[in-house]
Amino acid sequence: MHRNVVKVNIFGTEYPIKGDSDVDYIQDVASYVNNKMIEIEKNLTVKSLLKVAILAALNIADELYKERGEKIKLLSTLEEKSHGLNEKISRIILDLEE
Repeated sequence: MHRNVVKVNIFGTEYPIKGDSDVDYIQDVASYVNNKMIEIEKNLTVKSLLKVAILAALNIADELYKERGEKIKLLSTLEEKSHGLNEKISRIILDLEE
C-alpha cells in the first residue's frame, strides 16, 4: 500500500506526516489537533507549548474514552434487542410448526 506524506501545520509548526490514510483524512486529523490546541491555549494564562500539547492530548483522550463507552453501551443494547428478536422468531416458528 502506498504511504502518503502530507505536510500539516499544528500550532504554528509544520510536520511531515506519513500514513496509509488518504490526504484529506490526515489533514482533517491534524486540523482537529490544531484546533484543540488553540482552544486550550485561549484558556491558559501560562502559554507553555508542552502544557498546551498535554492538555489537548488529555482532552482528545477523554473524548475517545467517552465515545468508546458509548459504543460499548450501544453494542450491548443491540445485542439484547437482537437476542430478544431471535427468541420471538423462534417462538413464532414453533407455533407455526404445531
